[in-house]
Amino acid sequence: MITTIQLEEKVKEKLDMMKIHPRETYSKVIERLVEDDVIEDELSPEAIKRIEKSLDDIKKGRTYSMKEVKKRLGIR
Repeated sequence: MITTIQLEEKVKEKLDMMKIHPRETYSKVIERLVEDDVIEDELSPEAIKRIEKSLDDIKKGRTYSMKEVKKRLGIR
């Protein structure tokens, strides 16, 4: 089922900035936000654990440079 909702312009602009790619639908952006358990500016305990793990990886140097990522993906 498809429905129409009204958004304030500032909300639409925020959704536009959250798009992974320009053709991503607002529905997909909102779905991602809901699935990430971001409700009322609070993160779920699981989301917090994932963030802490990511920060630990960065501190321990477990990262890839853009050059390494491009090489692994076969991108010039």
